[in-house]
Amino acid sequence: MNQSLSPRSNSEVLTATLDFHGKKVIDVGCGEGHLVRLMTRHGAKAFGVECNPKQLEKAHNEKPAGDEVYFSGRAEELPFDSDSIDIAVFFNSLHHVDIDNMSLALKEAARVLKSGGILYVCEPVAEGPHFELMQPVHDETEVRAKAYEALQGAGALGLVQDSEFTYTHPALHADFERFKERLLRINPQHDEGFAKHEAALRAAFERLGVPVKDGFSFDQPMRVNLFNKA
Repeated sequence: MNQSLSPRSNSEVLTATLDFHGKKVIDVGCGEGHLVRLMTRHGAKAFGVECNPKQLEKAHNEKPAGDEVYFSGRAEELPFDSDSIDIAVFFNSLHHVDIDNMSLALKEAARVLKSGGILYVCEPVAEGPHFELMQPVHDETEVRAKAYEALQGAGALGLVQDSEFTYTHPALHADFERFKERLLRINPQHDEGFAKHEAALRAAFERLGVPVKDGFSFDQPMRVNLFNKA
């Protein structure tokens, strides 16, 4: 496994790794659509799939980058024809799929990809300052491990691993209140837990955050697994 120790943004790594020009691309679990718009600006015909209504609403309300399209849907049942997609991206989303359905989600990605198509899976590693910040209310140690475990079975789905590498992403939060808003928009089920631990979370935010121009930065190790459809 190759590792980059220098901080690199998720967007920088994605666009340096893949060529989107003229490609039909899906972002599975696209959230508010940032990467969909990014890939559109890099020449892709991009589609976002998202099951969280609040995130999907935010995606639709953002200024379009081009002709990108968003769908309400789930990774386990993608709204695309078989053999129709050039690149499928799971960014920070595979571990949000129910553990019992992670392999099914990868099978769906394999189904919609063309022969020779690319699957890009980027997942946060359960370590580092950003993970430590989130852990009291949103401990994803188990689900992140299960997502990586599911990737080990991708070969049985007709997906051939091309490479694996890690890098450190500087996660940026403008301030504590916007960190809270984003966390609860993505994970509304943690509202009660956040309220219970808010004082400790605020203290951790101040302790772990590195002041930067636009707020506070928290290092988050990331892992990328690249696959090709046979």
